[in-house]
Amino acid sequence: MFASRTNWDTRKNRLALAFDEVRSAGRPVLDLTASNPTKCGFQLDGREILEALADPRSLVYDPDPRGLEPARRAVADYYGARGENISPDDILLTASTSEAYSFLLRALCNPGDEILIPAPGYPLLDFLAAIEDVRIERYPLVYDHGWQFDFHALERKITPRTRAVMVVHPNNPTGHYCKPEEIVALNGLASRHSLALVADEVFWDFHLATIPPASFAGNSQSLTFTLSGVSKVCGLPQMKAAWIAAAGPLALKNEALGRLGIIADTYLSVGAPVQCALPRFLELRHAFHRQLMHRMRRNLAQLDRELGSQSTCSRLAVEGGWYVILRVPAIRTDEDLAIELLRAKGVYVHPGHFYDFAGEGNLVVSLIAPEEEFSEGIRAVLSMA
Repeated sequence: MFASRTNWDTRKNRLALAFDEVRSAGRPVLDLTASNPTKCGFQLDGREILEALADPRSLVYDPDPRGLEPARRAVADYYGARGENISPDDILLTASTSEAYSFLLRALCNPGDEILIPAPGYPLLDFLAAIEDVRIERYPLVYDHGWQFDFHALERKITPRTRAVMVVHPNNPTGHYCKPEEIVALNGLASRHSLALVADEVFWDFHLATIPPASFAGNSQSLTFTLSGVSKVCGLPQMKAAWIAAAGPLALKNEALGRLGIIADTYLSVGAPVQCALPRFLELRHAFHRQLMHRMRRNLAQLDRELGSQSTCSRLAVEGGWYVILRVPAIRTDEDLAIELLRAKGVYVHPGHFYDFAGEGNLVVSLIAPEEEFSEGIRAVLSMA
């Protein structure tokens, strides 16, 4: 009766079962996986947010498949503030970046076609591709005093059924950005093999460097789709507003936008109140950004102080995003260590294998957890690692 594509194994993994066990016992948990900005203690202007949603224009149903023009113009202005000259006509609104991925997979791939995604990387893409009957192939990212592409291995993954290379910029959870020379190399690869580039830039704003990293948003060398949204940019995941910014050779870009427009017209998924509020949401992003960057820097500094007081554990270089990778002795599996931490110390972290790290000895922790919880949790992690 049901489609094989939805025949998922829904049993909880060992870590999830341990989490339920600790919580059902009434014990407090220090959550070092925190990723929901609405529950991490940031102060947002609730009055302004709610007033933005009360725009009388949202009482009229006058849909545009691409999204209402003022909303798309606000997104274009957001890129303009980053130094990118993006036309509102090259932007298409979606309810989430997950929906944006879904639209792109439908526009680019036939059933059984392939996309290339990075490893390590966020596991959500597996589900999104499976729902669209698209195959996933992983290309490796390698670490040597910083993360980098293995372009030889990446090119070997390409087959006649490969349709796109996906990059996360900065990567989640490694926190590294694509370097300008890597973007040049990706453009060359895409050109040689007639591939599209899909760049997830939801964490782009949260960089630790003084000079902002390069963006894919204005990439004119190959057909490129840049994804982002208010979930991370504004700290408003509950508002369900995201976008695709298309770039590249004019004929290819216009063909892609035409196809995406028909897909979007089939769903018309973004509500009018959120679209009318989007310009104000983007104006309000700066206060959230300052708070989050302040916390990231303080938590990272505290982590370095704690690491400096011992010699067993270390961290990998991080350039931005909301996470950092702890390197711990691989004397047991990452999952076993995470379960021990949860049961013995009440500290919740993610093991590296959740994100396709090669080998053991990697824990993923969030840099946006409240500072006191982060400090206490890190001390507990280091005491057991």
